[in-house]
Amino acid sequence: MRISDLPSQSATGAAAPGETPVRELDRALYAQLAWWTQGLSPASLAAAATDWLVHLAGSPDKQRELVIKAQRKLLRLATSAAASADQNGAPCIAPLPQDRRFAAPEWQAWPFNLIHQAFLFEQQWWYNATTGVPGVTRHHEQVWTFAVRQALDMFSPSNFLLTNPVVLKETWRSGGMNLVMGWHNAIEDASGAAATAPTGFEPGRGVALTPGKVVYRNRLIELIQYEPATATVCAEPVLMVPPWIMKYYILDLSPANSLVRYLVGQGHTVFMISWKNPDAADRDLGMDDYLNLGVMAAIDQVAARRPGYAIQALGYCLGGTLLAIAAAAMARDGDERLASLTLLAAQVDFTEPGELGLFIDESQLNFLDNVMAGKGYLDGTQMEGAFALLNSKDMVWSRMVQNYLLGKGRRVTSDLAAWNADATRMPYRQQSEYLRSLYLDNDLAQGRYRVGDRPVALSDLHLPMFVLGTRRDTVAPWLSVYKLHLLADAELTFCLTGGGHNAGVVNPPLASGGHGYQIATRARDGRYFDPDAWCAAAPQQSGSWWPAWEHWLRSHATAQIASNPVAPADPAGPDTVFDAAPGNYVLVR
Repeated sequence: MRISDLPSQSATGAAAPGETPVRELDRALYAQLAWWTQGLSPASLAAAATDWLVHLAGSPDKQRELVIKAQRKLLRLATSAAASADQNGAPCIAPLPQDRRFAAPEWQAWPFNLIHQAFLFEQQWWYNATTGVPGVTRHHEQVWTFAVRQALDMFSPSNFLLTNPVVLKETWRSGGMNLVMGWHNAIEDASGAAATAPTGFEPGRGVALTPGKVVYRNRLIELIQYEPATATVCAEPVLMVPPWIMKYYILDLSPANSLVRYLVGQGHTVFMISWKNPDAADRDLGMDDYLNLGVMAAIDQVAARRPGYAIQALGYCLGGTLLAIAAAAMARDGDERLASLTLLAAQVDFTEPGELGLFIDESQLNFLDNVMAGKGYLDGTQMEGAFALLNSKDMVWSRMVQNYLLGKGRRVTSDLAAWNADATRMPYRQQSEYLRSLYLDNDLAQGRYRVGDRPVALSDLHLPMFVLGTRRDTVAPWLSVYKLHLLADAELTFCLTGGGHNAGVVNPPLASGGHGYQIATRARDGRYFDPDAWCAAAPQQSGSWWPAWEHWLRSHATAQIASNPVAPADPAGPDTVFDAAPGNYVLVR
């Protein structure tokens, strides 16, 4: 489904001709609700709760199972309580590996050992209660399980002064100064006085430092060409397409963590798209604009600066999805300007989009449409809130404990954290279109996504592809990324690395460390291996995946040519220089 029929509206939020005033009331109501719900649709949540409750009421077997489980857990807790009376009892339940709330040794002392174990039993019981209820739709089960988990995380004993032994110990040690500092932090947050730009990590100062120049600009992108660092370079240039939902310099962080700097140092000519941070005036920009003014405009410019050489294109996250659409359209039209395609944590099939799928149904999208309609864009803080909810233990409640109960300072001390805080906005039409056509309707994988007047098909892609998935990715789960094996018949090198959606990608070569990775290549028209079989067969490698990918790029390059630094020239010519990197668009907040 395309969004060409979305009602138009002025940047001030006024109704379009023929639009009823009731629509304006809807938007005002939803805008207020969104402030309280972090952009979640109350109707969607109510539908999930009703589905669960009705089917649970009609399943005596499930009810009996839950009663038996509750009795067993109470018995185990009572046994543990009796054993811990003499301080010799071992914990009767352990947190999940990723749950670090109760890792401190203070939690093993009485009575805090019983307090946190009772909470873990309750958490486990509610998971049993919200899953496996016969008749509940899969989506409603996932939404309600998620909602209950959020409620439980809110009331975790780690969040309160009197039930958190670590906070009590610090309060005693500091004479209560941690609470004084926490109160100061809370007042600062409430007044909006907290710093939004971490000092030392602004683009051009600490991050986005690789030398280069903006060689093209339109209303949506700046195109950066980076200066060569070697006497000769690979003939085929590399074009990077980052996601539009965050700033491009995730790929050019501090020098030690910069994928751009690494590639330039290995003899590649690198171009980077820097997306504009849209405002209300950009409300009507759609997916077609992001394709034509974004990826295709960049390809045109890179081809003009490296005439006669094909392009090795890289797309990250949603930038990779957009790049895959562009590549499929080019293949459909016989455009052979791409030599290879690299997709980093990028989905093209959205049947299993991970926990982000919890926010995607008709009710939720209608809610978001109304929230965005007044402003003309989706505020980056709302998107940030949705991502935070996916891991509320660490991104919401643990931060609250650190900031308000322990009174810790909040200075950002890493480039990746600074980038994560540098949120962007999404235009109304484009946000609605990609959520509906990709996440909700899965048009790209189903061959229904139209570019121009015709649909595109991923099966038309026959150029070599390097596809990266990360093991702990909740934004683009690697099992979803892996589905490209089913959709394209090209030579496909799949790499699975440790880490999450961002840390797995920002994984530079180090003397020691790195997440490790597995890698294997399926030949064009080769046999399909399911993910489990692939994991069993692909050899485990240590360190960073960057050198393996760079070797793959080089293996698909045809020759070495003399480096060609970007230099100012005729403004009408292909070598026009606008600004030094990182340019202007990345600085807009």
